[in-house]
Amino acid sequence: MNKNLWLLAACQSLMMTNNALLITASALVGVLLADDISFATLPLAVQFFATMLASIPASLMMKKYGRRFGFMFGAVIGLCGGVVATMAIFKADFWMFCLGTLLMGAFNGFGNFYRFAAVDVVTESMKSRAISYVMAGGVVAAIFGPNIASWTHDSIASAEFVGSYIVICTLYIVSFIILSFVRIPTIQTKTFSEHDKKKEIRSILELVKQPAFFVAVICGMFSYAVMSLVMTATPLSMSHHHSLSDTAFVIQWHVLGMFAPSFFTGKLISRFGVINVMLVGAALLMLAVIGNLQGSTLSHYWFALLCLGIGWNFLFIGATDLLTYTYNEAEKAKSQAFNDFFVFGTVTMAALTAGYLQHNYGWKVVNLGVVPLIVCIVIILTWLKYKQKSHLDQILHPPKLVVEDSILK
Repeated sequence: MNKNLWLLAACQSLMMTNNALLITASALVGVLLADDISFATLPLAVQFFATMLASIPASLMMKKYGRRFGFMFGAVIGLCGGVVATMAIFKADFWMFCLGTLLMGAFNGFGNFYRFAAVDVVTESMKSRAISYVMAGGVVAAIFGPNIASWTHDSIASAEFVGSYIVICTLYIVSFIILSFVRIPTIQTKTFSEHDKKKEIRSILELVKQPAFFVAVICGMFSYAVMSLVMTATPLSMSHHHSLSDTAFVIQWHVLGMFAPSFFTGKLISRFGVINVMLVGAALLMLAVIGNLQGSTLSHYWFALLCLGIGWNFLFIGATDLLTYTYNEAEKAKSQAFNDFFVFGTVTMAALTAGYLQHNYGWKVVNLGVVPLIVCIVIILTWLKYKQKSHLDQILHPPKLVVEDSILK
């Protein structure tokens, strides 16, 4: 790992620490502030919605000004969101709290490109491993994120969870400082004639028509939606039978499952193939559903959320890796923006639906509701594997644009 990859992994770990803390705390803050607890997960849904909206302008900004500038700009937005959320809890203002999560979600719209930035700092043969190594930064989040929520939620007696959001603000500041040391190469391509431009730079519709591109986006959308819906509803479900420390323990292992496999997911993809690894991920998501349906003890939640995290890891890293082979350098920004826009649009709906389903229909319906998405993932992966072998071979070795030089930004 070179220096830039280490720094990106550190920034990823800080972002995911914040997210793990928000996952543990936001729905519970929503219960405290909302007039109708059916809207308890609205702050998280707003966060994911902002991530979706920010993904396209974030990608375009990075294309024009460089990755580092975009990441640092996003960190400033996230810090503003943390300050607003902290003030909202003091004032017991639910809608102001939603505004804070909106701004923090906008930061994630920038930060989610850490995994793509990792590809820019390594050789072609190391792409899948680079994505995995940066995603492995989330292991720190598993250790600290949920525990910070548990340790700090009552640190200020007059306003529960304010201490947690003060920590979030601090982590945004640390991210900004680390990003100032990152140097990511920006590829400058030769100037093509109008004929060459039309030939080389495809439209979004042409990109989506590629089976591998389509499957990568759908698997990214559905795997994240399954994980988000079940994960978001878990603190609400556990609050009926378990303490906050128990919830933090389960979320901690879930986040560990999300990111610890990243140390070897890239190697598994290189060894067994991206489709096979993703199919195993889908099987683990189904195992998580089965585990949740077996009971509501701490062990049931722990096992199910651990499987949920590992399954998401295999699918999301696999989908990201598959996507990077379906576009050339000139198509990179719009392809990545398109992917993240739809991924986090789906996640927004999942997070918003989680509170409604849990409050009105219960934990069983929450889990049964994600089964069709898992089945769809299995079907399209199987189709790509057995019906599109020749196309998949071609798409994994696309023609590259000629480059002149590399500029550090």
